Amino acid sequence: MYTIRVEADFAAAHFLRHYHGKCERLHGHNYRVRVWARGKELSEGGMLIDFGVLKEGLRTVLGQLDHRNLNDIAYFQDDPSAERIARYVFEELTALLKEQQLPYNLLWAVDVFETPTSMARYEGE
Repeated sequence: MYTIRVEADFAAAHFLRHYHGKCERLHGHNYRVRVWARGKELSEGGMLIDFGVLKEGLRTVLGQLDHRNLNDIAYFQDDPSAERIARYVFEELTALLKEQQLPYNLLWAVDVFETPTSMARYEGE
């Protein structure tokens, strides 16, 4: 099994409506997002998927979130947790790769770091 990873960053604000504590107030993070792909077969060129293609797709998806109040995005239903952000990135990147007729089925997981020590992961089903 081959595994690759790309990563990118974005900055955004959010608050968690159904959380009781300091995170229910508007605050921001400099998020780091890692996308993992894996598979058994390599392309004719010896790659699972081109790093550049995966990075470009990730940057496109993160551009939808960058410098936004995530609570303004209907997908998150007023609770844009790291877990929900990870799933959003996974689903949006899958759709983008599929639309471009690229190997979307190789996406395996998305990690979203709110801080260097706090991360949530979504793994495709």
